[in-house]
Amino acid sequence: MLRVATDVGGTFTDLVYFEIDEKSGKALSIKTAKSDTTPSSYEKGVFDAIEKGNVDIAKSTFFAHGTTVVINSITERKGVLTGLVTTKGFRDSLEIARGDRPDFFNLRYQKPKPFVPRYLRAEVPGRIDFLGKELTPLDLSGLDKIIEKFKKHDVQSIAVCLIHGYANSLHEQKVIDYIKSKWAEIDIVASHQITREWREYERTNTTALCAYVKPIARSYLDKLNDKLIAANFSGNPYVMQSNGGIDTFESTKAIPLTMIESGPTSGVLGAAELGKLIKENNLITLDVGGTTAKCSLIENGNVKINTNYWIEKNRQSAGYPVMLPVVDIVEIGNGGGSIAWVDNYDKLHVGPQSAGADPGPVSYGKGGTSITTTDANLITNRINQNYFCGGEIKADMDAVSKTIAPLSKKLKFTNEETARGIIRIANNNMINALKLVSVNKGYDPRDFSLVAFGGGGGMHATSLAKELNIPKVIIPVNSSVFSAWGMLMSDLRRDYILTKLTTMNDQAIDILNKTFSEMEKQAEESYKKENISKELISFKRFGSFRYLGQDHSVEIPITNSKFDEDSIKKIIDDFHTQYEKEFTYKLENQVDMIQFHLVAFAKIEKPELQERKITNIKVEDTIKETREVDFDEMGVHKSNIYNFDLLEPGMEFTGPAIVEDPSTTVVIFPRQKCKVDKFANLHISIGGENSE
Repeated sequence: MLRVATDVGGTFTDLVYFEIDEKSGKALSIKTAKSDTTPSSYEKGVFDAIEKGNVDIAKSTFFAHGTTVVINSITERKGVLTGLVTTKGFRDSLEIARGDRPDFFNLRYQKPKPFVPRYLRAEVPGRIDFLGKELTPLDLSGLDKIIEKFKKHDVQSIAVCLIHGYANSLHEQKVIDYIKSKWAEIDIVASHQITREWREYERTNTTALCAYVKPIARSYLDKLNDKLIAANFSGNPYVMQSNGGIDTFESTKAIPLTMIESGPTSGVLGAAELGKLIKENNLITLDVGGTTAKCSLIENGNVKINTNYWIEKNRQSAGYPVMLPVVDIVEIGNGGGSIAWVDNYDKLHVGPQSAGADPGPVSYGKGGTSITTTDANLITNRINQNYFCGGEIKADMDAVSKTIAPLSKKLKFTNEETARGIIRIANNNMINALKLVSVNKGYDPRDFSLVAFGGGGGMHATSLAKELNIPKVIIPVNSSVFSAWGMLMSDLRRDYILTKLTTMNDQAIDILNKTFSEMEKQAEESYKKENISKELISFKRFGSFRYLGQDHSVEIPITNSKFDEDSIKKIIDDFHTQYEKEFTYKLENQVDMIQFHLVAFAKIEKPELQERKITNIKVEDTIKETREVDFDEMGVHKSNIYNFDLLEPGMEFTGPAIVEDPSTTVVIFPRQKCKVDKFANLHISIGGENSE
């Protein structure tokens, strides 16, 4: 019996599968594979990895999938022509957006271009207020002309977002039903199907984005499902969601925007599961792939979820809001394939451009013309030139030397100095990302351990931890495919969020009890349609709170299932504590609850991990070779090169050292101590006042 997960990244497609003992439920073996991502047909890369791993998918009882198809369609502007139907008078809310201007002193600043052009934004009369009461009846008499216009312009998908649709979905549902009766084959999505939160611009943009990618995501998932069926897979395939859970293909096709950060979130969930196994509850995660580096924070075993999520937001652009629960991740354009370049002022930069998998870094020998972080790590001997990509590729060091020479000449450096500079800049970019999820949100990195994974995580983690005084780095076994492993450890998850303004006093008791009860019934009905029994369902409750008069809110967990005077007081105290943590002060003002947030989990059977067997091999026998390795400011040191696959529980050694497996390199600096735990994960003590 097999359980299989695949993760499509910007450069590689990863595969992890467990062979499960049917009687005990324990994982007998864990195997992995990697193949090049195939952007023209992502499902091909998935099956390339399946074939490379010699997986008989017909024997699998479980298949989970993470993909970049949605975020790529948005960032590359490859979605479909989309129409928008909104309330009369609100046609331009998508373009008006918000008044914030990140590039404040740029007098020629242009707001981000809406995903639905103005000529495809239509209005219908009718009005509902913020309490859900109908003020003006809905008038559908103009919809025929709107449909005719959309057909004339070859619109392939329609977004419906009416004012206050979060409070009462009646008008939106009537619009959907009418359009479907006249144009059955069109893809259509309404705001109430995606989110029940207020904020008109954010809700409208989220709906527009969902419609923009819906036909593409549906086609992609259908093609992948067809290939699975053709390979005799008989189970129900799942997709990794941005909220940190998995969901069915059918459910995801209805609202595909839920997988906008499908791939990165699974690594964070995997880290949380790993933390439970090794008794580490406070973790910062670092996922370094070929194209990007992603960071997140786990406190007391809880993954941080953000519903105020923005894409393409930077110092020059306000970006676009996505009003969906997304694991709180900071992502930057720095990975193994990030390109090093020198600007007109002879200043060295790394990223955000990437060489990808084809042609890839210069060292791949596939015709790459730009030096990358991977090439720099080869020059410093951190990556083994004779065991590049597990020996599958012969590192083209001649091409690396020729290509880095012009950069070195501009900078007036040697090639080795340029390589060190590239690694330092890449590290500095990652440090800034780590600070965004920790220091900038009131967390001290010294109170956390750093879990690093992805193909490049182990190469950079110890440097970053040293800089931030993080006491320990944890490198999971099979870390290069750790995100795919995380999918196999995830439960079904659905988030229900409802905006409902509630003053936190005695009258709130009945409102909280009634509202959460109704939301739980809604979740149970949703899972019941998929034949998931009530016994498998569990809930977590959250609430968003603010002081009276404030615009934005702070979300806190709510531990109660039933509410009384004492629980209301505890919720208020918890809000004060969290508010002070984030903003350094608290007020005595009235506290209002803005949103109810229910997370409904449906338990999925997970494999029980086996501890690595002890054969009493000596740690000296796991050394493959010794070589000179450049540790930057700490100099060049003769270092032991350890075979990751041979390391056993209880082994210890001290850097300078390198640990290698076919797809991962772990750099351990001089005086840093490494211990191997019972699952063969590496625990590296960084040194200094906070080390163990």
